Amino acid sequence: MAEQRNAALTAGTRPLPAVASPAYIPEDHGCGIVHIGVGAFHRAHQAVYTDAALSAAGGDWRIIGVSLRSRDQADRLNPQDGRYSLIVRHADRDEARLVASIDKVIVAPDDPAAVIAAIADPATRIVTITVTEKAYPADQSTGRLDIEEPTVRHDLDHPTRPKGLIGYLHAGLKRRHEAGSPPLTVISCDNLPANGRLLRRLVEDFAERAEPCGPTPIGENVRFPSSMVDRITPATTSRTYSDAERLIGCSDAAAVETEPFTQWVIEDDFAGDRPAWDKAGALFVADVEPYERMKLRMLNGTHSLLAYAGHVAGYTLIAQCVADSSLAAVARMQMRAAAGTLPPIAGVDLDTYASDLMQRFSNKAIRHETYQIAMDGTQKLPPRICMPIAENIAAGQSIEPFAFVIAAWMRYCLGETDSGERYALRDPREDEINRRLAGAPREANALYAALAPVLPGFGGSPAIVEEAVTSRLDDMLNDGMCAAIEAEHASGSAQG
Repeated sequence: MAEQRNAALTAGTRPLPAVASPAYIPEDHGCGIVHIGVGAFHRAHQAVYTDAALSAAGGDWRIIGVSLRSRDQADRLNPQDGRYSLIVRHADRDEARLVASIDKVIVAPDDPAAVIAAIADPATRIVTITVTEKAYPADQSTGRLDIEEPTVRHDLDHPTRPKGLIGYLHAGLKRRHEAGSPPLTVISCDNLPANGRLLRRLVEDFAERAEPCGPTPIGENVRFPSSMVDRITPATTSRTYSDAERLIGCSDAAAVETEPFTQWVIEDDFAGDRPAWDKAGALFVADVEPYERMKLRMLNGTHSLLAYAGHVAGYTLIAQCVADSSLAAVARMQMRAAAGTLPPIAGVDLDTYASDLMQRFSNKAIRHETYQIAMDGTQKLPPRICMPIAENIAAGQSIEPFAFVIAAWMRYCLGETDSGERYALRDPREDEINRRLAGAPREANALYAALAPVLPGFGGSPAIVEEAVTSRLDDMLNDGMCAAIEAEHASGSAQG
């Protein structure tokens, strides 16, 4: 079975007619990219862009993957020589393609030296990253490195055996600097405002702490362009694997599924060469921030609304949420409010963008779970919701739709749906949230007082915010989430 799987997943053998295959021989191309965080999103996004770039223009741009925690992806991909199938779920059909851009996956806890060596290798010209927001150890009040974060403390004490993203980047960059290696570009692909500038600041702060009297490994030879990524990628399930076998004719332990839409906007600030990602559809721009803010506030912010309200109401999937006419209307209200916080963006009509988002959310073939999106709320809500609230207060604009999202998150933090189903919050501050809620009355003002300080920068919000949030939270607690959604819809309709 393993031989059959590897044969079917190897480009240039005999793929089934319905399966798209890379137009290159993988072994003819060396590795030039290290990617940290080889999860489903990377395999549905950056690895696919790189695969298409290799097909279009060649080059030594295959990927060495790094897993900072789990062996799972290495155990799935390495026996298949990095090959895997990507299932694209259209509303009316599934398509499959074989992807061969990944060479291998290194498991960091098993071999930290190999990760550092891969980053330091002169052949490596780009490092890309998808590790989610919580892996960036920033002090939310200052934006600087949080030196009290346990992983940061460990990595400062054990620089050759790091555990975290920043520690590994510093160790690899230090070795490159000492060896006089070629320039390197480090690209964050996580949903954080100005992710490139943030990442550079964290690495610089770490370097100053690690070697206060030594030369910095960061200079003009290392660039940190910001980027914005977008492709809805549900969690892989048993159905993913069975559909992959149906489509490609063999079992695939690393199959992944995604939607047809994909987008990658990258700041055009590279230290050296780059793959022909533009031939795969990537957009190189002078300033990513407008696109990044648009996506964070309109797509990700609305996703958070649907996840928290929908999960508590009993909806498992995003498509189910937008099939509820009232919840869909509230989502559209959220998008309009988010669009109102954005400057004009060249080539983008925000009304069309909002309509396209709702169409993507309604794709029933994409089983994007509300519970998956709801995780890590304390990391996700500040840029998606809290920042627009602060900006609208300063501008004298309404905060009403954003207040509903905060209220839905606070209701979600109780860890119980309206039907009584219990769940874990899956948040880096879950223990703190549970401690704050212990003994607190199930009452809107008490829950607000307990939870507002958990959102960075939100605890000191003015009374107008507390009033807007608690009035909605009160409806959710007393009447249930479905009734609160109906009330929000009616209120929005009455206002305009």
